Amino acid sequence: MFVIVMGCGRVGARVAAQLSRSGHEVTVLDINPDAFARLDTDFAGTTLAGNGIDTDTLRRAGIERADAFIACTQGDNRNIMASQISQHLFGVSKVVTRIYDPLRKDTFQALGLEAISPTVIAADHLIRALGPEFASDEGPA
Repeated sequence: MFVIVMGCGRVGARVAAQLSRSGHEVTVLDINPDAFARLDTDFAGTTLAGNGIDTDTLRRAGIERADAFIACTQGDNRNIMASQISQHLFGVSKVVTRIYDPLRKDTFQALGLEAISPTVIAADHLIRALGPEFASDEGPA
């Protein structure tokens, strides 16, 4: 499968490396070319410096043939915009978006974007680590 990963921070570099090691074709897109230094030395994919909300940049990355698109920059707005462009304009069938703000996560999931919030995940894990006596009746968010 061909996957475009937007954002080559700690998470994006790790995701790209894991997908590449699993035999997937991966292109990593980041506005800062220095970010590619985070990739493993054995990363077999492609890197492209550019803005993932720019349709020309997405075309250069190969968005028109992408099986999946992952947006994991530090910016919720950029992640949301690039994901919507990938899904609605280019018809990418699997789009996953990192959203820090839990309120936005719910909103964008309602719009059809698969949104993952590390804020929610971290809070849930921290509470679970305390033990069952600290868990609420409502469970993980």
